[in-house]
Amino acid sequence: MKSLFCGVVLALGLVFSGPLCAAEKVPAVLDFKMKTLGGKDVSLSKYQGKVILIVNVASKCGATPQYEPLQKLYETYKDKGLVILGFPCNQFGKQEPGNALQIQEFCTANYGVTFDMFSKIDVNGEEAAPLYKHLTSEKSDPDHAGRIRWNFEKFLISSDGEIVERFATSVQPDSAKVTAAIQKELAK
Repeated sequence: MKSLFCGVVLALGLVFSGPLCAAEKVPAVLDFKMKTLGGKDVSLSKYQGKVILIVNVASKCGATPQYEPLQKLYETYKDKGLVILGFPCNQFGKQEPGNALQIQEFCTANYGVTFDMFSKIDVNGEEAAPLYKHLTSEKSDPDHAGRIRWNFEKFLISSDGEIVERFATSVQPDSAKVTAAIQKELAK
């Protein structure tokens, strides 16, 4: 009887250990849903198998010209599996004051942006988008954690949705450091 009781307890422990452990799993970038500039909800899982460069952007920033090399990166590597996701943010010097239509028109007219652009979000603080809370969280990736310091910070995401690298605003999108990291991920 004692061995039967122990067997039942052991079996229950095995049954319940899976979901409890799974609940502790930190989500991957691909687990999030975001809204496009056009207002459409998009699951980032649609980018499964792609290498992703996530960038918080602004139209009236000293770093705004980075849209040009971002677009060139996208054109160079899109057929090899790179996607770029732009997330407008107005938290730094109020340098993204426009609405969705104004942002889209600015990016298209001035930089010919064709990579995916999303709705304006906060990237820091209590109102930060869950995606950015994830990107900057110690739990997600201690090597790349910490608040966003300015516009045009860049996160490189592997094809399975894991954070690979983080680049500061000062690192140009077409720098050797960024392109080497992208090429390394695309080669996997």
